[in-house]
Amino acid sequence: MSYDIRFYRHQKKDKDLSSFTAVVKDTDLWVGVDSKSYRPEFKTKVEDLVWKERRGLEDFIRKEPEFKTSLEPYLVPPGAPSLAVIMARAGNQVGVGPMAAVAAAFAELVGKELMKLAEEVIVENGGDLFLKIKKKRKISVYAGEDSPFSNRLALEVRPSETPLGICTSSGIVGPSYSKGKAHGVVVVSPSTPLADAAATYLGNMIMDKEDVEKALEESKKISDIKGVLIIKDDKLGAWGKIRLTSP
Repeated sequence: MSYDIRFYRHQKKDKDLSSFTAVVKDTDLWVGVDSKSYRPEFKTKVEDLVWKERRGLEDFIRKEPEFKTSLEPYLVPPGAPSLAVIMARAGNQVGVGPMAAVAAAFAELVGKELMKLAEEVIVENGGDLFLKIKKKRKISVYAGEDSPFSNRLALEVRPSETPLGICTSSGIVGPSYSKGKAHGVVVVSPSTPLADAAATYLGNMIMDKEDVEKALEESKKISDIKGVLIIKDDKLGAWGKIRLTSP
């Protein structure tokens, strides 16, 4: 993954959050909720939800195999499952394939369901985040071992800005597909699937440092994007509601 939130998985965990993981095939979620709201049955609830939505999506892909392989906007047919529609809509808005939004779509799906039961919810899926928080949180930036910015910067997120999606694409770090060579493109949006798709779209533009400004200008044309952070080699560029602080 191309960035890390300071309180999940192998990072230091905030004591006010109770967390668990839910794994269904290759959907590997980390979920944190405020300890006051946490219930042990949340894990089963999340796994059941992901199983249900994955079955529907996999059945659809068997009928529409190009949905999974397309790197271009995709027009879903009538009767497509809601998750496929959400993914396609996000990809279509920025001109990429629907699978560019799959990790974030599951993160947001789970996050919105748990918002009905908990005051604070944070869901991470493959480095893509959905957040609904009650106090300020930090997301530390990781852009590869050769980046001078890795683990030296963090994004500050305030409660009033959430629910919020924060997603990253990288051509250097992690398994996600990118045509570009950015160390990290972080996109912030109220729509987590859109943030995911937009990060892929903008990341595809970055081949060298001179492309950072061009990608930032392009990001301003995307409706519902609140902020973008781009790292390429020793160059960092940011636009919008990106609040940088120490990790």
